[in-house]
Amino acid sequence: MDGKLRKISPLALAIAMLTATAALAGDEKFDTVAPGTLPADWICGVTGKGSPVWKVEADASAPSKPNVLRQSGTGTFPWCVKQSAQITDGFVEVKFKPLAGREDQAGGLVWRFKDANNYYIARANALENNVSLYHTHNGRRVTIKYVDAPVAKQWHTLRVEFAGKAIKVMLDGMQYITAENDQIAGAGAVGVWTKADSVTAFDDFSYGGQ
Repeated sequence: MDGKLRKISPLALAIAMLTATAALAGDEKFDTVAPGTLPADWICGVTGKGSPVWKVEADASAPSKPNVLRQSGTGTFPWCVKQSAQITDGFVEVKFKPLAGREDQAGGLVWRFKDANNYYIARANALENNVSLYHTHNGRRVTIKYVDAPVAKQWHTLRVEFAGKAIKVMLDGMQYITAENDQIAGAGAVGVWTKADSVTAFDDFSYGGQ
């Protein structure tokens, strides 16, 4: 050995600590929810204008059968979050499948969600073949970073890990984005997100933090 200490990133250390001592963790597979309704403690809405339609539906292709959460309406930025999952540092993950959309075919995650106009977003887009990271402040979406990534009309896994101002975004187990941003601090809800006329299915939503 050369005697040098191996550096560990603050994000990796924080996530490792959260994994070992997570004070808040959960998942939602949507399979015990009555079709046509929403899971308990979830609320849905839109940033901007529009009429999003979020509801649990049966889907034969679901990673965990029989149900998925599906958004089939339209809106500037439709969102659906679990209110009680208030997390400052941790992770959020979901499986998603872009189904249709002329303007957009996006599936995303939100965290540190304060209200309809203030939160972080990571999203993957099947029309653009990229993964993007944003923050929304006072209803205005601001790009932090985006990179090319293969996104098809099939099931993908999107995951975000966040600690302090450090953020990592992964698609199908591969890390695509690392960034630092401190625009939205403190605890907030976690959930899922789409854009415009995206028709998107979500399944196997999970989160952990403290």
